[in-house]
Amino acid sequence: MKKQISSGLLALLVSACTAPGIGPAPAGLNSFQGVPPHPQSRWIPTAGESFQIQYDGKLDLSYPAEIFDLDMFQTRAAVVAKLHKMGRRVMCYIDVGTWEKWRPDAGKFPKSVLGRKDGRWAGERWLDIRQTSILEPIMGARYDLCKQKGFDGVDPDNIDGYQNKTGFPLTAQEQLTYDTWVAQAAHARGLAVDQKNDNNQLKELSSLFDFGVDEQCYVQGWCRQLTVYTDRNRLVVDVEYGTGHETRFLNRTCPSDAKYDLTAILKRLELTAWIVTCKS
Repeated sequence: MKKQISSGLLALLVSACTAPGIGPAPAGLNSFQGVPPHPQSRWIPTAGESFQIQYDGKLDLSYPAEIFDLDMFQTRAAVVAKLHKMGRRVMCYIDVGTWEKWRPDAGKFPKSVLGRKDGRWAGERWLDIRQTSILEPIMGARYDLCKQKGFDGVDPDNIDGYQNKTGFPLTAQEQLTYDTWVAQAAHARGLAVDQKNDNNQLKELSSLFDFGVDEQCYVQGWCRQLTVYTDRNRLVVDVEYGTGHETRFLNRTCPSDAKYDLTAILKRLELTAWIVTCKS
């Protein structure tokens, strides 16, 4: 899930932010009390909570979601504090599985951990997750910054390198070892952490992570597997993508996801404020 967008496309997306589903706050949101910036106990979101993801474009804090998922490096602590005062929880997006050349700590990654390009995103390369002695201090510093800025949880992306052409012979067990650290490092800081994709290891990961954020489980046909979370009243967000797919999303995805108690949202790949949600 990424990140960069041209000014022309941004203008087009901003003009389209009147899609179906953008409306009054979900029931109960207005009575949701403000949350402390550093909860004493780890917060875990429950099934059915509303969710907004925005990594690009002018930040829209007015959208009535109970949980915001924002880019860690680009989001100021003051923004997190403002959302807390509004009664929102805030997730901290970081990429733990690929290197991104535009990040301020990009120079800390030695060439030995940089693999093949992630073909979907310019300036991004897969990481050798086996080299934990190198990666853990870098990612740990990112987690620390999440905590310092007051985020409630971590949204770690690309925890499924073993399923991709990374340039390294990664195994499922090596991925599980790294992902275990990803979850435990968040918990050690009192932060919630979500499982992003990797449905092939749901059985193992669901005991480590607090809830799920998947991409396109409806289109790919594996939403039912995510009941491993919702059966325990844990939130699962199904992020579907596509311009012009609003009707299919509302008429097909929403009722299908509702059977499994998933929170379904429709976004564009650029992940600006534009969003379509299911009708209540």
